[in-house]
Amino acid sequence: MPYRVGFCSLGCKVSQYESEALAERFAAAGFTVSDFDAVCDVYIVNTCTVTVESDRKSRQMIRRAIRTNPDAAVIVTGCSSQLHPDGIAAIKGVSYVSGNDRKMNLPEVALELLSRPKTAAVNAVRDLAGVPFERAAITRAPRTRAFVKIEDGCNCRCAYCAIPLARGPVRSKAPSDVQGEVRALVASGTREIVLTGIETAAYGIDLDGYRLVDLIEDVANKTAVERIRLSSLAPEMMTPSVIKRLAGIKKLAPHFHLSLQSGSDAVLAGMRRPYRTKQVREAIAALREAIPGVAFTTDVIVGFPGETEDNFGETVAFCRDARFLRLHVFPYSPRPGTPAADFPDQIDGEEKHRRVRELVKVGRDVAKDLLSDLIAAKTPLSVLFETRDGEFMTGHSENYIEVKVRTDCDLSGKIRPVLPVSLSGEGVTGILTA
Repeated sequence: MPYRVGFCSLGCKVSQYESEALAERFAAAGFTVSDFDAVCDVYIVNTCTVTVESDRKSRQMIRRAIRTNPDAAVIVTGCSSQLHPDGIAAIKGVSYVSGNDRKMNLPEVALELLSRPKTAAVNAVRDLAGVPFERAAITRAPRTRAFVKIEDGCNCRCAYCAIPLARGPVRSKAPSDVQGEVRALVASGTREIVLTGIETAAYGIDLDGYRLVDLIEDVANKTAVERIRLSSLAPEMMTPSVIKRLAGIKKLAPHFHLSLQSGSDAVLAGMRRPYRTKQVREAIAALREAIPGVAFTTDVIVGFPGETEDNFGETVAFCRDARFLRLHVFPYSPRPGTPAADFPDQIDGEEKHRRVRELVKVGRDVAKDLLSDLIAAKTPLSVLFETRDGEFMTGHSENYIEVKVRTDCDLSGKIRPVLPVSLSGEGVTGILTA
């Protein structure tokens, strides 16, 4: 009987992608990929360290696997294990600790662990300096939209962020590998791909004059994928020349997730972000002029050390004016090893959460106004349908609006025009027009 392996993937889309690629590797090695809560022979916990809560959740899932089957080979990988290998190796029942490289070798590691009695954990974490991009790919996706990892690592040194420590420097996937992966996904039924990475906008800085916009053009022109979407982008990437080229890529979805973090220049300076609000505001205005119907989503951190009430008010005003379709708001979380963890004027936890609640409400109000204007204007949407929810089929429009349509037809994987007619949660309900 084949060995059974269960996966738990925590954190960002890159982590989820890596778990999907690793699951394919395990299946190719003869394992049966099972549910994480089932009794398995091997458990893979792909951890996250972006916040204190992420580290806590990672340890919780490790212990859950051990409780489910104390005799299993429990393999821990990802960002939390890269930064805290000794602490994770000390958890009784952990078999092997891997960082953010050599993940695709874990099927071989698992077979070796299963061939001998369980012992103390092996700590195989190493420094990521000089480590090349690890070749990984998926050939199929559980959805009609698939994430394709094109880049790893980050060269920025923002004061609050531990991810460069956990992911190492920027490494880019070869353009031919990206195109080959997209072709395989399209052949298996994928209609939309999302190009993603730890610092997606940095793609290509380690290549010879080939950058992200070149890759997008090549994927659009040299593969049959119908829709290309981008994950989080640094605002400073949006120069006039880049915007002009992006506007000319017809397959590119008119939706950009800009990593704002704050609407206050004083806070951005303290965070050591490489841009200021004027640059973000100008990029948004230029994209709206160049790409009809474009929508924006963003991340914001509130309660950064030294953020005054006036600074927070500047962020609120910026988010209202920018009219983001969706705000992802997080309270600042001190990360060991980062400069901001030792900054003076740390904000009280209760105050941070008050600011989160206030900004979340602002974001919802803005989104409601945006969607109401869309409905009033009778603006048609091109929707890629994904799942059924009772009597409704649900999917996302080209500008990433969640859309529901009442229908008996199975529209999974189909792109259809929809007229939005009413608000529905954070999205709209519409009717098919063809």
